[in-house]
Amino acid sequence: MKFQKKILCIGAGYVGVPSMAMIAAKCPDCRVTVVDINSQRIDAWNSAELPLYEPGLEEIVYKTRGRNLFFAKDIENQIRENDIIFVSVNTPTKMFGTGAGMAADLQYWEKTAREILQYSRSPKIVIEKSTLPVKTALAMERILSSAKGKITFEVLSNPEFMAEGTAIQDLENPDRVLIGSRETKSGLKARAELAGIYARWIPEEKIITSNIWSSELSKLVANAFLAQRVSSINSISALCEKTDANIAEVARAVGMDSRVGSKFLNAGIGFGGSCFKKDILNLVYLCNYYGLPEVANYWESVVKINEYQQERFITNILGSMFNTLAGKKICILGFAFKADTGDTRESPAINITRRLLTEHAEVIISDPKALTNAALDLADEKGAIAYMEDPYRAAAGCHALVILTDWDLYKKLDYKKIYKSMVKPAFLFDGRNILDHNKCFEIGFNVYPIGKPALSHFVKQDC
Repeated sequence: MKFQKKILCIGAGYVGVPSMAMIAAKCPDCRVTVVDINSQRIDAWNSAELPLYEPGLEEIVYKTRGRNLFFAKDIENQIRENDIIFVSVNTPTKMFGTGAGMAADLQYWEKTAREILQYSRSPKIVIEKSTLPVKTALAMERILSSAKGKITFEVLSNPEFMAEGTAIQDLENPDRVLIGSRETKSGLKARAELAGIYARWIPEEKIITSNIWSSELSKLVANAFLAQRVSSINSISALCEKTDANIAEVARAVGMDSRVGSKFLNAGIGFGGSCFKKDILNLVYLCNYYGLPEVANYWESVVKINEYQQERFITNILGSMFNTLAGKKICILGFAFKADTGDTRESPAINITRRLLTEHAEVIISDPKALTNAALDLADEKGAIAYMEDPYRAAAGCHALVILTDWDLYKKLDYKKIYKSMVKPAFLFDGRNILDHNKCFEIGFNVYPIGKPALSHFVKQDC
C-alpha cells in the first residue's frame, strides 16, 4: 500500500503511543511509526503483552499494528524516512543545578532535536507533543536552523490534553485540539497540514490554532487550573472535618453553580500522576525567572496544599489508631495515582506508604494493575511490605484498610467478609470517599472519610 503521509513519533510512552495509535486508526492511508531509545520498550509494544495499561488501547494497537502502525528501533533511518515528526520524550522535573526541583529537565528533548538535525535529509515538520516550558520551541528552532544546505524545518506545538484512564476516549472525542505555529507563511502551511490530519475525525470547530508560545503555555496552565481545583476542595475538606460539615454536600452545592461546575471537586488524598506537580513547579520556575514572585507563590501553594492533605491523612491514621502503628498490619487498596491506569508516577500512595513504614507498620499493598510499578517505587524500602492482587487476601489479618485509589472494584467488595477477616477493632480510612460510610460503620468498622465526620465506635454517635 502506498501511504499518503509518513509520520514518526519519538517516544513510546503514555502520550506518544495512544496518540499515534489513534492517528493510525483514523488515517489508514498514513504510515505511523513509533521509536524509542529504550529497545526493550519497543519489544514490549511489539509483543502480546503491552507495557502499559489504558482502557481501549490494547484493542486499537492490535487493530493497527503491522497494518499502518509500527514500532521500530532504527531511530536514524526513521528520522530520514518520515516527513512529520512528533517529539514525545520525557521531560521530568530537573533534579540538579539551576532550577533543581522545579524547572523541566530538557536534556532528552535537546538530544532528540539534535538527532533530528543530524539525520534529516529532507524538510520536516517537527511537532512538540511533550509538555514543555513556554519558549522551548525557540531553542528547537535554533538547533534545527543550524542545518547546512537547503533542509528546512517547521516547529509546531501540539500539546496533548488527554487524561490517563480515559485517554482513548479523549483522543477520539477531544474537547479541543490545539496547534500552535509561527505566524509565517511556512508556519501556517505546516499548521494547516497537521490540522488536516486531525480533521479526518475531529470537527473543525474543535481544532483551534494559536501562536506557538500560547500553545506551549496553555498546556501548563490547563494542568495548573485542574490541580488548583483539587487543592481548593481539599483545603475545604480540612475545614469540614473541624466543623462537622460534609465536603460532599459542600462540593455538590458549589458545583451546581454553572460558573464553577462539578468536575475536579471530589475531595481526597490529593493529585498525583506525571503532569500536575511537574507542570505547576515548571510554571513556578518560569514565573520566578520572569520576575513574577507573587504569581509564583500563588501557584506553589497549590503543591503545598497537596502535600499538606497527604500529611493530614497520615496524621489521622496514626491518631485514630491509638498513636502507634508499630507491628500493625495496614492493607492499602490501590497504589496507582488514579483508577483505570497502572501508572504510579507521583502517586500519593508512595509517600503515604513510606510514612506508614517509618511508623514500623506492616504494609500489604493491593492493586489490580499497579503492583509491578509499586514494587519498583518501593524497592529501596527496608520495612515489611507485601504485594497481593486479591484484596480479600490482602485485608485478612489486618488492623486497617486504607483506600488510596478510586477503582470501581473497591466499591463492590464484600466488606462484611473483609471485616470478619480483620483484627478488631477494625479501621477503614477512605482516602477517596468512594464507599457507603454509614453501611461500613454498621458492619463494625471505625470509619474515617475525607472532609466528613468520623464514624467511630469509641464515642457516642450524634443522632
